[in-house]
Amino acid sequence: MTAPQPADTAARLTGLVRALRGHGLRIGPAETVDAAAVLDVLGFADREQMRAGLAAALLRSDGQRAVFDASFDLFFPLGVGTPEALRADPPPLPDDPEPPRFGRPDPLRDRLRERLAAALAADDRAAQARLAGEVVEAFGRYGTGSTPGSDGWSAHQALGRLSPETLLARILAALRENRGPEDLSDRVLADEIRRRIRDFRAQVTGEARRRVAELRGAERIAERAVAPTADRIDFLYAGREQLAELRRTVHPLARKLATRLAARRRRAARGQIDLRRTLRRSLGTGGVPLRPAYRLRRPARPELVLLCDVSGSVSGFADFTMLLVRAMSEQFSKVRVFAFVNRTAEITDLLRDNSADPARLATRILAEAKVTGYHGNSDYGSALGEFADRHLDAVGPRTCVLVLGDARNNHRDPNLDALRRIAGRARRVFWLNPEQPALWSTGDSAALAYADVVEMHPCRNARRLGELIARLLPV
Repeated sequence: MTAPQPADTAARLTGLVRALRGHGLRIGPAETVDAAAVLDVLGFADREQMRAGLAAALLRSDGQRAVFDASFDLFFPLGVGTPEALRADPPPLPDDPEPPRFGRPDPLRDRLRERLAAALAADDRAAQARLAGEVVEAFGRYGTGSTPGSDGWSAHQALGRLSPETLLARILAALRENRGPEDLSDRVLADEIRRRIRDFRAQVTGEARRRVAELRGAERIAERAVAPTADRIDFLYAGREQLAELRRTVHPLARKLATRLAARRRRAARGQIDLRRTLRRSLGTGGVPLRPAYRLRRPARPELVLLCDVSGSVSGFADFTMLLVRAMSEQFSKVRVFAFVNRTAEITDLLRDNSADPARLATRILAEAKVTGYHGNSDYGSALGEFADRHLDAVGPRTCVLVLGDARNNHRDPNLDALRRIAGRARRVFWLNPEQPALWSTGDSAALAYADVVEMHPCRNARRLGELIARLLPV
């Protein structure tokens, strides 16, 4: 990697810091100065050593590393333009840039797939890196150049043309021929090949993103094309892998929230100043109240009731919140959990099963709990009414009720009276809505009507959920 000029280095470093801050990483002036000192000491000779040094100076947790790596590759790229290996020995371009129709041969694609299968079988990282550049060069370009800003590079287009996932059987057969009797089983070997294919896909994505950053600007691409940290993933748009990453953050977040709630409980136990005892103490210090006395309180731990919409649109949000509450259950004197789609059923016992697979929680709820009636669509009015009629004994003067859902009622009666009955018995009722407030008045949403009865808060990601739980729940 060629060392940039000092002014360019400062601009790249500050751009990297701004991009990381934009993704929610807390990086202050002190960390930025430390990162500059790291660059001064390590230099630019070893790029991976420089990456590790900057990560050590700027990051606070392992969960931030993926965002850092993607942003680092934009501001401190391995090269500019077409990689040197491709400039020295360019791959043959396809005669027809359009994908061939079904049944037509594609010689360039076939050659690249053969070379990729060999590189993946040998786990040759250098060959895979070169192939990533060749694949993007051959299949990733889009646009005609006639319209300014219309050109670019697409990893999705390049990978769709190459289809590396379909090489699994070929690579597995090649490795099986050269495998000794003591080597890995077919299942473990297949998982290893899938991992190598995922890594290659990430290389292609990184190469396409680097080239687009040269056209559009690194900061713009870092803002729009770098995946956020797990705690900032939008519940409504999270995919399967992102939801799995979210579940891995449940216990660290639960420990952090438990610490905050315990601190709030200690502060609340001090109560108000006892004026008589404070004046009596001040006699020993000449009338100066150096040691105030407080009326000590013994706040009881609150009870918590969760009322969760587990329909498909918001099931990821409900699943994560239920798992978080299960991990924090010791912070409450009693926890009861109810799920609904258009009927309400208690699932407290199901949630207590710590041996259950968290990824299958939604499936188990839909299969084992009676949360649907004659149809499978959400009906908040019917669900709230059933809770108020059959389960209102779960709510008392020490109970905090959290309602989780997007309040999309499919144009049915919202049954506000049932929500008023619940709010009338509870200590506090909060509604956490995974949609942004701008959508609360659109379509079949009854959010604004429910917000007139109880407090409704937008809650789109795990970070926001943690902030609300730490701030809103009584102690």
